[in-house]
Amino acid sequence: MTSLAPHVTAFFSERLTLERRVSVNTSDSYAYAFRLLLEFASNRLRVAPSKMTFEQIDAPLVVGFLRHLETNRANGASSRNVRLAVIKSFMHFMEYRLPSALEQIQRILAIPMKKTDSRFAAPRQG
Repeated sequence: MTSLAPHVTAFFSERLTLERRVSVNTSDSYAYAFRLLLEFASNRLRVAPSKMTFEQIDAPLVVGFLRHLETNRANGASSRNVRLAVIKSFMHFMEYRLPSALEQIQRILAIPMKKTDSRFAAPRQG
């Protein structure tokens, strides 16, 4: 079993800060998404976030989390998709750090985004 905490720490300190040089606002948005995910996972798995393993963050848990966002938190598809994008970004990072979990990672990366209404109306024809 692989402890989740060091990988999340590395994702924020190495990937987001050093490699991607994301803004403070982006980093805060990612941190909030992780907070929501870890709270959900902690309740579902009955384990403290500090004791979670990477293997516990699987596709069924992520799908349950996304459903929770939409039903219990009344988030729209756009907000749900933002949270999913954060999780997928983390999973892309993990592909290189934990190759033994590639199958698990691929299942999570295969979770589709939900279609959202376009913010701009299409021009009328005719």
